[in-house]
Amino acid sequence: MTRFLNWFNNLYPIWLVSLAVIAFLWPQTMLWFDKPWIFWSLAASMLGMGLTLSPDDFKAIGRMPGCVALGFGAQYTLMPLCGWLVARLLRVEPGLAVGIILVASCPGGMASNMISYLARANVALSVVLTLCSTILAFFFTPMWTAALAGKYVPVDKWEMCLSALKLTVAPVVLGVLIRWRLPRTADKIGACGPTVAVLAFTLVTGGIVAASAEAIASNFGKLALSAFLLHLIGFGVGYTITKALRYPESVARTVSIEVGMQNGGMAAALAKQHFPTLPLAAAASVFSGVMQNIVGAIVASWWKRRPPAS
Repeated sequence: MTRFLNWFNNLYPIWLVSLAVIAFLWPQTMLWFDKPWIFWSLAASMLGMGLTLSPDDFKAIGRMPGCVALGFGAQYTLMPLCGWLVARLLRVEPGLAVGIILVASCPGGMASNMISYLARANVALSVVLTLCSTILAFFFTPMWTAALAGKYVPVDKWEMCLSALKLTVAPVVLGVLIRWRLPRTADKIGACGPTVAVLAFTLVTGGIVAASAEAIASNFGKLALSAFLLHLIGFGVGYTITKALRYPESVARTVSIEVGMQNGGMAAALAKQHFPTLPLAAAASVFSGVMQNIVGAIVASWWKRRPPAS
């Protein structure tokens, strides 16, 4: 069973793209997967993340405070500003601009841990950075979205804070508590955590593509280009800043991946809930999820052949 789940999880990009194509060509197949399904499926994936965390993961923050501070700071300063810059450079319409900025303001995605492993980066640091950015997303994601996207549409940052708390912090904390009090139960359920995350965002992608098929067809080029540029710049800026500060190669790779890869599922859920009249905002999250996996896979393949110096 474990071998099958690993095989299934490793083919995540294929499932993602395949269902997106099906939903685009035949929207009726995925229209049923709407707002409530999107919210609860992503909350379940966050619970799965919490179930895999142990006290040692939190202690690791104290063992590498400089690296954590750098990665966290880059995640919540460089990436939101990159999103704003891409929106300005491409002069996209308000819905797409809001979506790009929202994605860029979200925490790191769990896929970054897998990419870090493949790229021979520091996996422990990747896990810690994903944890830190996710736990504090309830504050930073709404604040950056309001600050940078507020000029396009009104943003209720406090309502978004509450949504982010429900979507990220509450499930993760619940998962950590279950692992603390019921470790055997957590082991059994947590083993399925990565698979739940894969299923969650694959289905979210299908649901949003189906609901936004017409808008996507009219704006496919700008959606693809903006998502590609956002993540390419994120990877590049994260790596360059870390190397400029003379951190080791493994740390530079990790920060690059954490900055360049966002939680597209969270962005999609927030866009669906808070910007329902802007279908391109949610569509940007979907394209982000696809593009970051493509860019991440290319980067990981390049770095895998070039082990960092000891």
